Amino acid sequence: MTNTHDTAQPYRDADAAAAAIRSASGLERIDLSLTLGSGWSGAADLIGDEVWSAPAHSIPGFSRPAVDGHTGMLRAIRVTGTDAIALVLGARTHLYEGRGVPAVVHGVRTAAALGARTAILTNGCGGLNRDWRPGTAVLIRDHINFSGATPLVGATFLDQTEAYSQRLRSLAHRIDPSLPEGVYMQFHGPTYETPAEVRMAGVVGADLVGMSTVLETIAAREAGMEVLGMSLVTNLAAGISPEPLSHQEVIEAGRAAAPRLADLLSKITVGIAEAGPTTEERTA
Repeated sequence: MTNTHDTAQPYRDADAAAAAIRSASGLERIDLSLTLGSGWSGAADLIGDEVWSAPAHSIPGFSRPAVDGHTGMLRAIRVTGTDAIALVLGARTHLYEGRGVPAVVHGVRTAAALGARTAILTNGCGGLNRDWRPGTAVLIRDHINFSGATPLVGATFLDQTEAYSQRLRSLAHRIDPSLPEGVYMQFHGPTYETPAEVRMAGVVGADLVGMSTVLETIAAREAGMEVLGMSLVTNLAAGISPEPLSHQEVIEAGRAAAPRLADLLSKITVGIAEAGPTTEERTA
């Protein structure tokens, strides 16, 4: 899809995808994007009325999902009680699929090209905190990029002091004051982390380990979007749990938590849509 020597091509690819969505949906713009990771897909049916949908691979730059637990659909939904349109990204490309970093962040860049000012990113992950049992939802407060990659090229010195919006986390806490917060560390994958790697992650300050979200956050922040990140703890990380890790465990934990997560995420999404963007974003 992309000439790796042409640093502008990924942005042109996002513009082309945005144009295809406008043409197919009749929508001129969207207001926020919602990326649904493992266990979170049910929220799309609760946030409002669908106004358009299509298989992701029918839009330039998107591919069929390679991981169970992702729907593979793009949906535009009018958020209940508002005029806001959410683009629901049920297709996520992971770095370990080998399609390159531009493919990983294509969804959020397409949303930004469509006018979105807010990105809600969700995932399923391993937890280091023994009090966070499988099925626990955690707000991402900060991240550690251990993927060995970045979506930025050249002298793009992006401030990440507040990669995950305090304003949006405060909105989420109004809906569920019990939500804990933690630091998410992205590994490359597809192997799960070893017990030694998990111990290292804890030493450097991580509470959650996974294989997504961080690169998307960086790309969203580059585009000027506010980001809310949420993780579902699907399992205790290696060495913390005595049991071997498996992707089936991730899927089963997501299914068990799905109704509760869908209700929580839908309420948070509606709350964010009702609040609207910041004053600075409205005038940007």
